[in-house]
Amino acid sequence: MMKWPSLNLQILLGAVFGVALGAYFHDLGASHPVTQGGVYAASLLGTLFIDLLKMILIPLVFCSIAVGIANLRQHQQMHRVWVSTLVFFISSMAIAITLALLAGNYFKPGAGLHLSMFEHAMQNFEAKQLPLPEFLAQFLHGLFLNPFAALSQGNVLAVVCFALILGIALVIGGERYKGLLALLQEGLAMCMQVVGWIMRIAPLGIMALLIQLVAMQNLAMLSTLAKFVAVVVGTTLLHGVIVLPLILYLFTGKTPLWFWRGAREALMTAFATSSSSATLPVSLRCANDHLQVKPAIAGFVIPLGATINMDGTALYEAAAALFIANLVGIELSFAQQLIVFFTAMIAAMGAPGIPSAGMVTMVMVLQSVGLPAEAIAILLPIDRLLDTLRTTVNVEGDMVGSLVVQKLLAKQVA
Repeated sequence: MMKWPSLNLQILLGAVFGVALGAYFHDLGASHPVTQGGVYAASLLGTLFIDLLKMILIPLVFCSIAVGIANLRQHQQMHRVWVSTLVFFISSMAIAITLALLAGNYFKPGAGLHLSMFEHAMQNFEAKQLPLPEFLAQFLHGLFLNPFAALSQGNVLAVVCFALILGIALVIGGERYKGLLALLQEGLAMCMQVVGWIMRIAPLGIMALLIQLVAMQNLAMLSTLAKFVAVVVGTTLLHGVIVLPLILYLFTGKTPLWFWRGAREALMTAFATSSSSATLPVSLRCANDHLQVKPAIAGFVIPLGATINMDGTALYEAAAALFIANLVGIELSFAQQLIVFFTAMIAAMGAPGIPSAGMVTMVMVLQSVGLPAEAIAILLPIDRLLDTLRTTVNVEGDMVGSLVVQKLLAKQVA
């Protein structure tokens, strides 16, 4: 009897076929009937895969954080986990933004281009503006919502906050709430089982999403913005391939190869879906099953990271600010670049709680140093392509964070 290849190999083959078919459709042209039919079929399958992941996302986040908090509190480790997690998230984001600013200052993407070259892209674009005080007010308001509304609307940040509070209440209640805790533990086990079923169609889902991505890519705009794309891709890869694995090795002694073997399902899903939230069920599965992260730690660090740890996003927003400054002929001073640094970090952390987050946060970063918000229309055609890489790095940062926090806790206990 012939044995099926492993899921990892199936996903890799799906990705290769997806890129190859996407390139074939791109060569045929967008108006060709074969391309239109192929891209339509791929969009149906890709949407089904993402929708299935999002279907299990909210119950999984709710159960994993509530159970994780309860288990950590029982072992008197909650405070240490909180501190270690936040220090790691802020430090890794700070490194990512610093890399973007250094690369932007050295390579000067956008220099030699003029805003007038992109007038057609900016004509009908209206930037959604949100001043920093209002952004912070909306972010804080989005933390504590009616839990049933948050669950039904798929508001991950509000669900995380409610699950944190519920987890603490479960521990303080002790024996009185042990039945509810057992129910949530069963719910978590059931959610992970459903994730296992969904992953069976992951090779097809990832293939379909990559067909769409490659077939519909605007190569003309890519060549015009080649220098900016090269800076963003280069710094994102530097952070994902050198910086995060180096942090992992220094803290845990684990090699990058060991990490990538265990995390590749999640990283390939992140690349194809461009969604940290949609990848969250796969990230938890990889952390628990392949990377041997304790469920209590993975259940706390990874869902929290998926909402506030956005290394790739913060890096992209800082690089985009320097690109647009060069485009309009403005030299940003050191003080202005510090403003970009802190605004990009706040924007990346607060993004999940804000509607149309990506655009709003990018506008906020540009406005903080007086750059024209409408200029982000120039980046929209290439945003989907760059989003694949930055989401992959976001997810990688969450999983590295869970391993680092686990190691720090083990040292403190020892």
